Amino acid sequence: MIATTARPAPVRPATARPTVPVLRSEWIKIRSARAILGSLVAVFAATTGITVLTAAAIGTSEADALGDDQLLGAFFGINFGQIAAIAFGATAFAGEFRNGALRVSLTAVPNRTGLYLSKVAVVAGLAFAVGQVTGLVTFLGGQALRGDHALSLDDPGALRAVFGSGIYLMLIALLAAGLTALVRSGTLVMSLLIPLLLIVPFVVGQVVGGGMEFMPDRAGQLVMRSQAGGSLGPWTGLGVAAIWSVTALAAGWFAMRRRDA
Repeated sequence: MIATTARPAPVRPATARPTVPVLRSEWIKIRSARAILGSLVAVFAATTGITVLTAAAIGTSEADALGDDQLLGAFFGINFGQIAAIAFGATAFAGEFRNGALRVSLTAVPNRTGLYLSKVAVVAGLAFAVGQVTGLVTFLGGQALRGDHALSLDDPGALRAVFGSGIYLMLIALLAAGLTALVRSGTLVMSLLIPLLLIVPFVVGQVVGGGMEFMPDRAGQLVMRSQAGGSLGPWTGLGVAAIWSVTALAAGWFAMRRRDA
């Protein structure tokens, strides 16, 4: 009788592409963490709620009561919703850098690029979906209270603004995610990005010239303006915001590959 030895199962190389099991595991992480899921819900609640409440308080007064650009004013609450988008992107990544969680994740997914891209894909997908719903409900809900001054989806630039607002919220979340992967601290990223997007534009007011128009928020929000002004248009402005996000994600990927878990 000839003895046979079992051959070991071939070891499959770790793939750098996001796979369905890894994407599902990243979704489970977000769904099971109240802080992360809560910040995602807050993107919708803050943007829509503040816009609708402000529109209700203003009522049918002047057409420019929400700002000199009526179309941008239809998304008044996005200035607050982007704070929640920052929190979502930062907290979605920050959990990997606490209590050795990254070592556990790398045990399950040894390829760091595959793990990183999977996290980015889930954050981008969720932020995009929530952002699109948020943009549509914000526009329709706020304009329903504006009477004769209300805009409709048939008005020039309205559909572009609705769609672009969702992309803008996604890009802000990805910017925060990439920076969190770079510095390994969601708290630090939020403490830097939130003042950058809120205080700096408030200090400089409506100045659009010079380098300020290339800041991620000023450039990205051009897609929600009826008239962009400056050297950037609606889509080129959104493209500048995308460059900020892609650069942050690239820096985060480089740091995650080079540093110890």
